[in-house]
Amino acid sequence: MRDVVTQAWLQLFAVVHTGAAIAVTVDAVLRKRQVSAVIGWVGLAWLAPGIGSLLYLVFGINRVQRSAVALGLRAAWAQDEHPVSTDAASGTPAVLQDDSGLAGLERLCVRLTGNPLLAGNRIDVLQDGDAAYPSMLAAIAGAQRSISLASYIFDNDAAGQAFLRALCSARERGVEVRVLIDGLGLRYSRPDMLHTLRRSGVTATAFSPTRNPLRSRYANLRNHRKIMVVDGITGFTGGMNIRVGHWLARQPLHPVHCLHFGVQGPVVADLQRTFAVDWAYAFGEQLLGDHWFPALAPCGPVAARGVADGPDADIDNLPQVLLGALAVARSRVRIVTPYFLPDETLLAALKVTALRGVAVDIVLPERSNLRVMDWATRPQLPELLASGCRIHLSPPPFDHTKLLLVDDHWSLIGSTNWDARSLRLNFEYNLACIDQALVRRLDTVVAGRMAGARLLSAAELAALPLPARLRNGVARLLSPYL
Repeated sequence: MRDVVTQAWLQLFAVVHTGAAIAVTVDAVLRKRQVSAVIGWVGLAWLAPGIGSLLYLVFGINRVQRSAVALGLRAAWAQDEHPVSTDAASGTPAVLQDDSGLAGLERLCVRLTGNPLLAGNRIDVLQDGDAAYPSMLAAIAGAQRSISLASYIFDNDAAGQAFLRALCSARERGVEVRVLIDGLGLRYSRPDMLHTLRRSGVTATAFSPTRNPLRSRYANLRNHRKIMVVDGITGFTGGMNIRVGHWLARQPLHPVHCLHFGVQGPVVADLQRTFAVDWAYAFGEQLLGDHWFPALAPCGPVAARGVADGPDADIDNLPQVLLGALAVARSRVRIVTPYFLPDETLLAALKVTALRGVAVDIVLPERSNLRVMDWATRPQLPELLASGCRIHLSPPPFDHTKLLLVDDHWSLIGSTNWDARSLRLNFEYNLACIDQALVRRLDTVVAGRMAGARLLSAAELAALPLPARLRNGVARLLSPYL
């Protein structure tokens, strides 16, 4: 009798496994763009009975359908913008009028994003939490109408408590406050800040909650954006989470370098729109009216465009912008990123850029906060070095900065890392900026990073012992999911 029951359960499991594997195969073939991803998921579903299909359900479904939310909001938003004109007298950056190649890059960006290039912006570079947090807290303290804040991580520590007090004070003054924290990022501290904010009366929610991953269709898709907008006028964005590790003056146990940016001018409306779509998707509330979207006057020299990226209608925006930027580079490309696992297409573009005679400098941490990322990065570096790229390894503290500078006029600032998670799975936000003074300011940051770093050599990589090279090679197999 026991054998009969066992045989029946095995047959049932075989039927369920086969049905689930077929479902994964059909979904992957129809939805996945990369052949390697299709092969990997289909192979896992068939060769790991039960577990493979479950992993695909939790981690492999890569589309969050926010398009209808975005369309509904855009129909209601007033389009009071200040696009750059083709008339040189009205403020078009001169670099777009010559044969620099940036005009082609701008055409690519507007076709990908649908966003115009907006003149008249001011971008302030804020190094570490020492500069960023006081500026952000001062903006919150001066808020009169509205505050929107999105962060991947919002820790319940000294930094988080400072923001909590400022947000509660604003709410008590009658300011409308909305806070969005990623569902995974909020779990970095206990008690998590979401419940703390709610208990304090602040309207807050989680993007894609993960308390029960089996009930989440999008457990692997994180909102990595960092956006704050005060009164619809003053914006902040960049790579910095809200956690005490970035506040170096407080001597945190685990210090982390990073850059953030203060933003004023017409492009602030795009920061607000990006937040509003995420908020409507996560919370179901539409943010409309002058409280959130006042008229914005030009106030600075920077022409800027918002570039959103994510596993929905915006998928592949950032990879294509990066490819376009590398293609038009003439003299130099400078990259600072905490994690570096680009796909084969971007690796090839970097090599071709260097072989064209462009100086390509890539600044990476000597050791990041994720050892497996460091191991997976190493196997792809010899081919970059052989092509003429220079790789600089910066010493501790861990550098979380994200920057791309092309020649003397173009920069990309924001939340995106050069890895598969940022470029394929996460929701990210960046600003593509045209301004020579801004690039010069950022170049001093990169130069400082390189001055304190050491150059990596091909000989050093070749001298790694066999166990280390095997470990690195195995870790690289995980790169599509890191």
